[in-house]
Amino acid sequence: MSSEQPGPGAGEPPEDDPFLKKPQEPPAGGGPESGGSAGGGPPPGPYGHDPYGGGSSGHDPYGGRYADNPYGGGYGAADPLAGMPPLAGRGRRLVARIIDAIIIGVPMSLIMSSIVGWVDYTSTSNAETSKQATVSGVTMLVYLVYEGLMLTHRGQTVGKMAMKIRVAMLSNGSVPTTQAGWVRAAVYTLPEIVPCCGFIFWLVNVLWCTWDKPYQQCLHDKAAKTVVVSAA
Repeated sequence: MSSEQPGPGAGEPPEDDPFLKKPQEPPAGGGPESGGSAGGGPPPGPYGHDPYGGGSSGHDPYGGRYADNPYGGGYGAADPLAGMPPLAGRGRRLVARIIDAIIIGVPMSLIMSSIVGWVDYTSTSNAETSKQATVSGVTMLVYLVYEGLMLTHRGQTVGKMAMKIRVAMLSNGSVPTTQAGWVRAAVYTLPEIVPCCGFIFWLVNVLWCTWDKPYQQCLHDKAAKTVVVSAA
C-alpha cells in the first residue's frame, strides 16, 4: 500500500494512490455523450450500489444531486461520494476509537505514573489535580501526533485498520493531505485540554455524525473535509 500523498498545496494526489475514486462507467445502453441513463441520473459506480444503501441502481436517495453542496458545488452538484466505497458504520467508528484510546492511553498512563507518581483520580487535592492535568495533557498530545501521522501516511489508525475503515478526502477519495490529516486530528484532540467547555465540545463533536446528513461527518471531518468509508 502506497504511503505517498500530496504535500501541502499540491493540486492532485498521486496517480498510484489506491484510495482514489474509481472512474464512473456508463450503464449499458447509455447515451454516448452523456454517459448516463435516459433519466439523467448518475451512472452506477464500480461498487454496484450507492454509499447510502440505495441498492444496485447506482442512484443515491437524493437523485445524485443536491440543492446545496457544503463543499463548493451549487445547485445540481454531483454527489462527491460517487465512485467511493460505502460510508463506514457508526459502530465500527466507535470501536476503532476505543481501540486507539487503549493503544495510547494504557502505555502513557503507565509511563507518566512512573514519572510523576501514581495518580489518584478520586482526589481533589491541588497536588493530585496537577498530576491529573499533566498526565491527561501529555496523553492527548501523544494521541494527536499518533493520529496525525497515521492519517496522513495511510488514512488509517491501528483501530481503523482493525475495523476495516479509513478516512478519505471527500473531494477525491485519496489519503488525507498533510493539512487535512493534522486539522482533523487537532479538532478531535485539542479541545479536550480546555477545562469544562472542552469536554462539551468534544462530546458534541463525536456525536455529530449520528444526525449529520448525507455524509455522517463529525465536526473534525467537516473541518478537514473528510469522510470515513469502508476499507473492506
